[in-house]
Amino acid sequence: MRMINLSPRSLVPVAAALACVLCGCAVGPKYHAPTTEAPPAYKESPANIQKSTSPQPLSSKDPTLGGLGTWTVAQPQDALRRGKWWEIFNDPELNALEEQLNANNQNIKQSFENFMAARAMVREARSHLFPTVSTTPSYTRSRASANQTNTTSTAGGAIVRGTQSTFIDLPAEISWEPDLWGKIRNTVRQAQYSAQLSAADLENERLTEQASLASYFFQLRGQDALQQILNATIEADRKSLEFTRAQYETGIADQLAFVQAQNTLESAQAQAANLGVARAQYEHAIATLVGKAASEFSIPVRPLLTTPPPIPVGLPSQLLERRPDIAAAERTLAAANAQIGIAQAAYYPSLTLSASGGFGSSSWQHLLEWPSRFWSIGPSVSETVFDAGLRRATVNQYVATYNANLAAYRQTVLIAFQQVEDALSTLRILTQQIEQQHKVVESARVALDLEIERYKLGLDPYLNVMIEQTALLAAQQILAQNEIQRMIASVQLIEALGGGWERSQLPTPQQVTSKPAVADTKLQK
Repeated sequence: MRMINLSPRSLVPVAAALACVLCGCAVGPKYHAPTTEAPPAYKESPANIQKSTSPQPLSSKDPTLGGLGTWTVAQPQDALRRGKWWEIFNDPELNALEEQLNANNQNIKQSFENFMAARAMVREARSHLFPTVSTTPSYTRSRASANQTNTTSTAGGAIVRGTQSTFIDLPAEISWEPDLWGKIRNTVRQAQYSAQLSAADLENERLTEQASLASYFFQLRGQDALQQILNATIEADRKSLEFTRAQYETGIADQLAFVQAQNTLESAQAQAANLGVARAQYEHAIATLVGKAASEFSIPVRPLLTTPPPIPVGLPSQLLERRPDIAAAERTLAAANAQIGIAQAAYYPSLTLSASGGFGSSSWQHLLEWPSRFWSIGPSVSETVFDAGLRRATVNQYVATYNANLAAYRQTVLIAFQQVEDALSTLRILTQQIEQQHKVVESARVALDLEIERYKLGLDPYLNVMIEQTALLAAQQILAQNEIQRMIASVQLIEALGGGWERSQLPTPQQVTSKPAVADTKLQK
């Protein structure tokens, strides 16, 4: 049997070749995206409601109402506008505010910087795949003490005390730990998945801020509409007060009627003043969302109560690809799976290949000459022999974390379906309620006109007029509030559907690994 002797120089190629072979190995479970069963259709979708409702048509003045008192069904080919979903409302003022929010909202900027930090961590993890090269040049000039007992003899036999010496060192060190069991690769994957998670969180934060702005905007416009209703009521009450005063001064009506008319007017004025509190708060909230100081921001008064546009709902199965929070929950699961592989790699030995070399001399003249060279080489292997169950407990910990994240993912999906159904049912019920409330307002207006005529004829006291005035105002306010709530519900439905976002917009692992633009890495002021 022939023995093979390996010199130190031959150890490095052998170790490197072995490392290259073993680098193809990777421990840990292979990740599979979780499967979730989606219902074939939304329970509260207009199509299902029409199937389960009597086909007898209902009359309505509301353009969003179909023959069954439900909101208009969008055409199948329709889709939410990708990115700028708010343009579906066709409001230039809202569009301008949303553009300001996208540019100046501080919460969005914070989430973006978190995403950039996550991308940097990917490159940090990836750097461990490559060797580390370092150098520590040095220059030393020394003189030995002349009074030391140790002496140095020259070639001629003379003793020289207090000699001086110079040493110049120009070394280089290379160290590399091959990724034998996939620990570094799993670390890179975990960082990539976490960066994708951060990107999904950014989109979720963006959608939340955009939806909040739209909701506040419609709330503010609703307050303007309520103010318009109260202003019209105040004007009508003022005319009633003038008429009652004239009758009181001529002796036709008693003082009680005059006081009641005055009380009705003052009550309406008080309600109108109170509306300013909510409007100011909505305006301040919008200012904060668009990145401006509330003290320097204002929105002109413009009464607006519109009907929501048709919103394409799509199929429940599509929701899994349209919600950024679902994408974030799934990427959290993928990162947890990679963490299990990192923990399992600790069971296996690690190999380190290291080498050092350079030039050393006592003079600059001979520093780079061939005899001045020095080198050392040597691979090393490390393995934990006993850790009292630490590695096993660590693996168990990350398995439990994965299972918890799986439950969180499925809960996120269930909540998404719930939010869509909630918004759909709210739109359906409010649309039906608005239809009926229109009739209530008309009846209250007719009753008030009839009661005013009866009062002028002296058939009824002014108290009856005041009751009908209060009833009409309450009916108008309820109608306005319902219309405001319906607009808010339409925004909530769009938010629940993902706001036009799609999973295909999530950056790929290659994209989160690439270097960012220079402008994104500068220190902000």
